[in-house]
Amino acid sequence: MKKNDIKELSIQINLNGLSFCILNRTTNKVEFLKTIDFEQKQLPEAVLNHLKKELSSNTVFSDEFNDVLVIHQNELSALVPEKLFNHENKVDYLKFNSKILSNDYITEDHISVNQTVNVYVPYVNINNYIFDTFGAFVYKHSSSILIDSFLQKPQAPDEKPVVYINVNKNSMELLVIENNELQLFNVFEYHSKEDFIYYVLFVFEQLKLDVETTTTLLCGNIVIGDENFVMLYLYIRNVLFIDKTYNFNIVAKTDRRYLHQHYVILNSF
Repeated sequence: MKKNDIKELSIQINLNGLSFCILNRTTNKVEFLKTIDFEQKQLPEAVLNHLKKELSSNTVFSDEFNDVLVIHQNELSALVPEKLFNHENKVDYLKFNSKILSNDYITEDHISVNQTVNVYVPYVNINNYIFDTFGAFVYKHSSSILIDSFLQKPQAPDEKPVVYINVNKNSMELLVIENNELQLFNVFEYHSKEDFIYYVLFVFEQLKLDVETTTTLLCGNIVIGDENFVMLYLYIRNVLFIDKTYNFNIVAKTDRRYLHQHYVILNSF
């Protein structure tokens, strides 16, 4: 690395795993891309220990970073139209569809592309450690990145509905976009392939989408042949993986066939 290279670090936090990505803005190259999957869902304190271990044991994190972004990925979020958003009501936005504690810190992302506010609970212990380690940084919710990315560059003609599914180990973010507008966004927790397809088909039914023709685009932790994909393809015909071209080169060691698995973190820059 040249001494004056401009580098950015993104860290994705999930109770089921961690992801890291380093983009060298000077060379316009992603130099490092890594995902760590946990065998079981962890508590935030255990996730912090995994994070500390990785950051201290890998020399790539000893570089100086011009920008650091932490991506919080959990089900503790709710979208509110910007015109209706009130800071004093943040607890109310979350308490009806999320299990929150009285001492949870609640924050928000402003998503300008559709003028909404994403209210969510970040992992405060992670934020505190990142600040102690790197200094000032930015943090966002993973769904803010997904919504912004999918609306900025729709993958089908505007008038056609498209279902987007970002798959995680035990949860999925599911979005439906039609006429370049977000029709639905939700996070579903699943523990079997039957759970997985139940929630997908429930959305299709509620929005009266045709399982034969509606384009369904996948990203995240799913590949051809795994049980979720097989179950999905059994009921829905037009299933594709998101194939996106990035405005930077990816030179990090990774299988380029599976870049969709890193969709959130690659779209965080």
